[in-house]
Amino acid sequence: MNPLTHPLTCFTLTVSDHIAHLVLNRPEAMNTLHPTFWRELDAVLAQLHRSGEARVLVMSSTGKHFSAGMALEVFGGAIAMDDQSPEGRAAIFDTLGNLQATFTRLETLRIPVVVAIQGGCIGGAVDMVTACCIRYATADAFFCIQEINIGMVADVGTLQRLPKLIPEAVVKEYAYTGRRMSAQKALAYGLVNEVLDTPEAALAAAMQCAREIAAKPPVAIWGTKQVIHYTRDHTVEDGLRQMGWVQGAIWSNANVREAVAAMKEKRAGAFTSLSDLHFFNEIDR
Repeated sequence: MNPLTHPLTCFTLTVSDHIAHLVLNRPEAMNTLHPTFWRELDAVLAQLHRSGEARVLVMSSTGKHFSAGMALEVFGGAIAMDDQSPEGRAAIFDTLGNLQATFTRLETLRIPVVVAIQGGCIGGAVDMVTACCIRYATADAFFCIQEINIGMVADVGTLQRLPKLIPEAVVKEYAYTGRRMSAQKALAYGLVNEVLDTPEAALAAAMQCAREIAAKPPVAIWGTKQVIHYTRDHTVEDGLRQMGWVQGAIWSNANVREAVAAMKEKRAGAFTSLSDLHFFNEIDR
């Protein structure tokens, strides 16, 4: 995988055995989402999307809390939210679109995203984890739609994605009140897949899930993610039609034979990675 242009300051990134592991590493700042965070996350996700080396992405964090959400400096000197003119308010629309696009990269990434959450997952961090595929949490984890507590509407994906994951009335309760949702309630509602005792156990569960995903044919995982997300936003009839297109496009007798043989022989399957992507606007010719 091609190295990033600049070293990371908000994250560490490793890739091993086709598993990418991205760790938020600013525990002294409670892993808040400040301007550098957005730039680096965008660059990392673009790199992972281009390269076929990683077959799954695991995200985790450090310190007491997964993330305390948006850093105050984002809307201080770094980004001005000018509500004094039509032009300034129009710029708010475009600025938010840019932030939303970064988390949408998680959802549209060619590979699944598994996240391990400890402690507080607050504000913008909820926007982020709802864009992931699979969520593991510690027993002390909690989720808070913090934006309402500071006089604003959650605006980077929570209100759009959370109702697809848990009952709408529950979303309204937490979005209107700013209450904390415990890990146990998040599990009961279906927001998280499993609750573990410690951060180490949550990360181990995420890594085990990632290993199982990485052992499958990458193109079949790609197709499965495409179909699930399309089906979520379309009718059953449209989803079935799209399923036919996807299956017809990526069907591989070789992958099926290898998967069946590997199961019978009790060994790991040997599958081709996704192709690296090369974009015309990045080619120097």
